[in-house]
Amino acid sequence: MAVQSAIRDKQVADALAFLQAVFEDIHPRDFAVRFWDGSVWEAETDEPRFTIVLKHPGALRLMFRDLSTDLSLGEAYIYDDFDIEGDIFEVYRLADRLLEETDWSVGDKLRLGQMLLRLPKGDAKRKRDRAARLSGKRHSVARDRQAIQYHYDVPSEFYALWLDKNMVYSCAYFKTGEEDIDTAQEQKLDYICRKLRLKPGERLLDIGCGWGGLVIHAARHYGVEAVGITLSENQYRWANERIRQAGLEGRARVELRDYREVDEPEGYDKLVSVGMFEHVGEEMLPVYFRQALKLLKPGGVFLNHGIARHALIPWKRGTFGDRYVFPDGELEPIWLTLRAAQEVGFEVRDVESLREHYALTLKHWVRRLEAHHEEALQYVDETTYRIWRLFMSGASYEFLHDRHEVYQTLLVKSERGPSGLPWTREDWYCQS
Repeated sequence: MAVQSAIRDKQVADALAFLQAVFEDIHPRDFAVRFWDGSVWEAETDEPRFTIVLKHPGALRLMFRDLSTDLSLGEAYIYDDFDIEGDIFEVYRLADRLLEETDWSVGDKLRLGQMLLRLPKGDAKRKRDRAARLSGKRHSVARDRQAIQYHYDVPSEFYALWLDKNMVYSCAYFKTGEEDIDTAQEQKLDYICRKLRLKPGERLLDIGCGWGGLVIHAARHYGVEAVGITLSENQYRWANERIRQAGLEGRARVELRDYREVDEPEGYDKLVSVGMFEHVGEEMLPVYFRQALKLLKPGGVFLNHGIARHALIPWKRGTFGDRYVFPDGELEPIWLTLRAAQEVGFEVRDVESLREHYALTLKHWVRRLEAHHEEALQYVDETTYRIWRLFMSGASYEFLHDRHEVYQTLLVKSERGPSGLPWTREDWYCQS
């Protein structure tokens, strides 16, 4: 027993020495670390903002084995090598401070690497089988269906725990920042309808309609014939049941199909896509916008709402999000989106950034998810819960610090003449 105790003490001492070297320039250190034996490296402040909990001696090796992307840290968290107690959003602030304010020399990196190699390895293969495994050509209809179903075919009841009452899984719209998520999402749905200037009797297509929130809102409040499409079977069933319960079967419906499979000779007066654009991919942008143009009647309007990346930040594959959240997802800079839309014949009428709105939306979602942790485990396992908690908190931080952006772009099929649209935005902000 004395030998085992000595080994444990040395493992903790080595782990502590590594952490002290990594965070030696972070003062005051406002977080704590609790080791697998219960001992604690206390924060330098009265109250730690969060505590990193190392679950076993090999945790640090797994966490820091490759910092070229966020994959190692993400996998170590979701597979329970370590935990985060307290404010998870503050973890990203720490990571930024470490990377931006610490000037690592080659000697520093070698020294830290040697210290890390002295720590136990950990079991890198233990229950680590949740990453997406897609087959076929990237962004083909068949592979996109796999990617969408990987993400969205988690039980809808899980999403219902932390989304708003209308199950809107995209950026909300805040007028003051003080609204609850139900109010902010209701405002977003109505704002989109006003931007599209929907009128009774018009035909609306929602590309990537989710659980049908916008389809139902537009049919109920604006008197349009609303059609939504999704690749998720769970969303398809849930949305049509909600339409039935709302008594809107004759004016709204959701279909299970890809945007490339829609063939509508009569055309639509208005098109909308909210939170689906991230799945399209750069090589498919001409196909996407050409199909949208084809489906619109002359003078028709298309509102495309999608996440973008900062133009100076390159897109990386093999990240945590790519492997565990949105496989094959791609974020393009807004200039590339606008060019692709114009090249097929759209006129760009309006571009609005809602970046801060998405940072706050995600914060609401994370807090609601955390509040329903135990209930969530009735529908998903702990790993799935951790995937969403980590990804959404990280995404909130990325939006807040302008690494991710989100835009609503209003496009019109104008036939190179008068657009037929009002000259100002005034009607968007005047609610009857």
